[in-house]
Amino acid sequence: MEIPYYYKDVSLRLMRVLDTTGLREDVRWKRINMWLQCEELYNLANGTQSKILYNFFGSQAEATTTGMLNADIDVLSYFMDISVLQDLQNWRHSRKTFLMIIDDTTPPGYVKLQAIRDDQPIAVRHIQNSFLTLDRYGQSVLCNSIPYYKDNLANEHHGPAITKTYFSFISVDRVIAFRCFTWPYTASGWITRQRAHNWPSRETVSIIQQSGALLVPVGHKESDYKHVEWRISLSYGEKVLVWQFNHTQYKCYVLLKMINKYFIKPKFGENAVTSYHWKTCMFWMIESTPAALWQPQNVLICIDLSLRKLCTFVEAGYYPNYFIPSENMFLGVVHGRIQRNLANTLRHLFGQKGRYLTRIPYDGVGQGLITACQSPIMHIDDTNEYIVSTLQFTVSWLMVRVWTTWFTLLKFSIQENACIFQGSFSSQATRQEIYTIVMRFCSSSLGSYLASKCLEQEIIGQEGLDLAHEFLLLGLFSDVASGKLKLATFYLLQNNLILAEYILQHIEKSYTFLFFSKDAVKFAIINGHLSTTELIRDFLAFSVPYLPSEIHCTPKALIPEMFRSTGSYDDSSDPGLFFWQSWAVVDSKLYLHFLQHQCYHRQNKILHKMAALGNILWVIRHEWLMYIDTALDLLAYCLKKDGFVAQSYIILSTSMTLKNHHNASKWHIASLINAAFRLVGYRY
Repeated sequence: MEIPYYYKDVSLRLMRVLDTTGLREDVRWKRINMWLQCEELYNLANGTQSKILYNFFGSQAEATTTGMLNADIDVLSYFMDISVLQDLQNWRHSRKTFLMIIDDTTPPGYVKLQAIRDDQPIAVRHIQNSFLTLDRYGQSVLCNSIPYYKDNLANEHHGPAITKTYFSFISVDRVIAFRCFTWPYTASGWITRQRAHNWPSRETVSIIQQSGALLVPVGHKESDYKHVEWRISLSYGEKVLVWQFNHTQYKCYVLLKMINKYFIKPKFGENAVTSYHWKTCMFWMIESTPAALWQPQNVLICIDLSLRKLCTFVEAGYYPNYFIPSENMFLGVVHGRIQRNLANTLRHLFGQKGRYLTRIPYDGVGQGLITACQSPIMHIDDTNEYIVSTLQFTVSWLMVRVWTTWFTLLKFSIQENACIFQGSFSSQATRQEIYTIVMRFCSSSLGSYLASKCLEQEIIGQEGLDLAHEFLLLGLFSDVASGKLKLATFYLLQNNLILAEYILQHIEKSYTFLFFSKDAVKFAIINGHLSTTELIRDFLAFSVPYLPSEIHCTPKALIPEMFRSTGSYDDSSDPGLFFWQSWAVVDSKLYLHFLQHQCYHRQNKILHKMAALGNILWVIRHEWLMYIDTALDLLAYCLKKDGFVAQSYIILSTSMTLKNHHNASKWHIASLINAAFRLVGYRY
C-alpha cells in the first residue's frame, strides 16, 4: 500500500477536528461513566422486585456515537431466576432451567434451549405449555417467539428488539434475553487463540471469559428451524473490548461509522453493513496489527486498512464473527449484485486516498477538516455544541430514572425496612456517586413523608417535625431546585414566611447556572472536570414529585393531582408511567414561582405577588414543560385566589382541551362551580 505524503499531517488535523465533535478522551470517559451510573439507577429502580437485571449496550454505553449519528439506547434485560446451562452438573433444584444444545441443524453462533425439569436434572419429555415445542429429534425446546412485552406500543420491531420513543426524542431498543454465566463452548477457540500482538491482553481475555454469554431470541435468517434458535450474543465481551480501544482506535471506529452512514447505507440499506460489522472489523484489525500502528499520525492509514479489510471479507462473501469465526455474518445478507457493488464502493473509497472524508456532513467533520487543512496553524473552537447535546441526551434519561429510583428506595426504606444498597456496582467510585445522588433525593422525600405523618397525627408533636426538618436539610443540595423547593413548602406549611421567602430567592438566583445554560455547561465540562454528583447538584433542576404518602405536606393546589386518575387503563399512555398517576408532579421552575405567589399573598406583598404571577405566565408561554396540565392548574389556582374567577375557569377549560384524560383540572372546575353556587346562596 502506497502511503501519500500528506497522510501524517492530515491525520493530526483530523484528530483535532474529531475532538470538537465530543470525541475527546476525557469526554469519552465522562459519557461512559454516566451510562454506568444510569445502569445502576435503572436496576435499583426496576430490577429489585421483578428479578430482572438490565444492562446498557451499544453505541451510547460505549460512547461511540455523536450528536448527528444519533444512536439509540440499547437496553438488554434477563431474568435472574432462570438458569441457562451448558452442563447439567450445575443444575439446581426448584429453579427454571434450560440446557444449551447444538445439533446438525443448528447454524454456527446459534443454539437451541432444551427445557429441563425442576425436580431433577433430566429433559422435559412432554410439552407443558405453548412456549415449548418438539424439534425434529423429539426434544422439548423453547420457542423464541415468547410475547416478552405485553404492551403493544412499540414504534418498530428490529429483529429481537422492540423500539420505543420516549418524550419524542429518546429512542430505546429493548431486548429480553437469557443469561449463561459460563463461556460458550462454541467460542472456546477465542480463549486459546494465539495473538501475535498481545491484543487483547490475557487479563482482558480472562475478564471476558468470566462474563459468559447472552441468548437472544432470534434465529438464523437462512435456517429452516429459526423459530427454535437462539443467537449467542457476547455483548459483555464486546463492550469490554471497545473500552480497551486507545484514543486513535476509538476515533477510527466512530469515523468508520460516519463513513458507513453517509457512503454505504444510502446505497445498500440498513442491514448490508451495520455498526456491528465495523466493530468486528476493528477487532480483527487491532488483533492482527502492531500497537505502534494505532497512533494519531496514522489515523488515515488505519481507516484505509479497515476499508480494505472489510472489502476482503466482501469479496470472499464470508465475514467471520470475531468470537465464533465459523459464523458467517454475511450469510443471507451480502451476496450477488449487492456483494459486487459493495466491493466496488469500498475500493472506490480507499482509492480516493482520504479525500472522501471532506464530504462527511455529520457534526461538521468534513467542513472542519477542509478548514483545518487550509490553515497552517490549526485553530478549532473546542466549546462545541455536541458536548452539550450529548450530555443533555444522556442526563435526560438519568432524570427520568432517578425519580423512580429515589421513590422506589424510599418505599423500601419506610415500608419494608430493607437495605437500600445491595448488589454489585461497577466500581467503588461509581458506587459512591450513586450513593450520594440517591441518598440526597431520599432525604428530601423522607423528610416530606415524616412531616406529612406529623401533620396527620398531631400526637407526634414538634419532635417529629424537627426530625422531618433535619431530613429536608440533608436533601437540600440534591439538585438545583427540587430539594430546596420541598424545604420551602415545609416552611410555608409551618407559616415560617421569612425562611420560605429566603429559600425561594436563593433558588431563583441558582437558575442562572442551570444545565440548559449552554455556555455554563461548556465551561463546566471542558474546564471544570465535574463529577456526575456535581453536575446534578449545580446544573440540573428536576421536577418536584409528591407521593400520596406526602399528601399532608403537599400544597392544597397540588392535592387534586393525586386523584386525577379514575383507575382505568388508558392504552394511549405509557404503561411504565401508569403508576405515576397517583403522584403530584410539577416542573421545578413553575413551582418556584407558584410558591413565591403563595408566600407573597400571605405577606400581602401585592407587587411581588403580581410579579410572581407574571413569571408563571411567562414560563407557561415560553418554556417547554413536561407537566403542562399541572402548570395550568396552578395558574388557575393563583387566579382564583386573586379574584379572577372567570379567567381561572378559562385556563382550566384550556387544560382539559389539551389533555382530556387523567387531568386534575376537573377537580378544580368542580371547586369553582361549587364556589359559584355558594355565592348565589345554594348549599352542597
